Amino acid sequence: MRTAACRGQQQQLWASRGAAAAGPRRAAAPPLRPPRRARPGPPAALAVDAAAAAAAAAAGLAPGLRPPVMINSCTGRMGHAAAEAMVRAGLQLVPFTLTGYSAGVAVSNIGVSGVPVELVGKERRQEAMDRVKERYPGLIVVDYTLPNCVNDNAEFYARNGVPFVMGTTGGDREKVVDAAQAAGVYAVVAPQMGKQVVAFQAMMDMMADSFPGVFSGYKLRAVESHRRGKPDVSGTAKAVVGSLKRMGVAEFKDSDIVKVRDREGQLRMAVPEEHLDGHAFHTYTLTSPDGSVEFVFKHNVVERTIYAEGTVDAVLFLAKKRTEGAKQRVYSMVDVLLEGSLR
Repeated sequence: MRTAACRGQQQQLWASRGAAAAGPRRAAAPPLRPPRRARPGPPAALAVDAAAAAAAAAAGLAPGLRPPVMINSCTGRMGHAAAEAMVRAGLQLVPFTLTGYSAGVAVSNIGVSGVPVELVGKERRQEAMDRVKERYPGLIVVDYTLPNCVNDNAEFYARNGVPFVMGTTGGDREKVVDAAQAAGVYAVVAPQMGKQVVAFQAMMDMMADSFPGVFSGYKLRAVESHRRGKPDVSGTAKAVVGSLKRMGVAEFKDSDIVKVRDREGQLRMAVPEEHLDGHAFHTYTLTSPDGSVEFVFKHNVVERTIYAEGTVDAVLFLAKKRTEGAKQRVYSMVDVLLEGSLR
């Protein structure tokens, strides 16, 4: 079942960050509480909140446009990077993160830029959401969990009336959109959060609209490489391939996209060894029927900064739309780009 899969995979993510060394969980999950500090003094979250407010004010952001942000899940690399980006941007990071299971007291917190963030499992997520909505009015949620959790999480956010950014790939994206629209919540639903990569996707899409069939008869080879643990084919690759098919390339299916996850293959693609665990290398090669012409489109990314910064823009975009009372509820990253108010 999906719930069991989410729990098992999130446990593995947490174990990879050293949680296993903290000892076994308690049989009964403790009640939700503010994150604990190791030494006395004012709560760290409050201190960071004050610093975030000061940074946001210095950047000229009105209070309604600097929402508190809850990142699910900070145990993952992308979620952790997005959480750090929110703090850098002067936004208030909510000190709770929804994950596949609730950790025991000894391992209940992880640190994000000085903010202790408590892990909250599915069995306690409604209790957590009720408390978070009460304590953090204007909340916006960012989802970087797992592909098989996408639809369940989107429905949960929609039921709770919480605007959300769905950055996790996979799942049934139409159902994500439907859930947000049915509940009337604001959402950015995107398989790709890197602004510049999204602009490339949009360019390919516009090219397909303007020049349908321009590559008629051409053969396509699409190769994408991501970290070994990424289970699904890149949503970006699927989108670009869709545009190229509209430009007339020979019959090509999503299953024809070459998914590279092994070390040797990644090194052959010139992925730097130090970035094997955090990269996105894509190459699309078009060859004319007689082999005399070749076009190559390529975008290579290392680390996660480009996606984390784009996520901040998506959050600020949603906050603006909510403040304006926009009639449209669900947006893409292209909509964020077209707004023009990027950091």
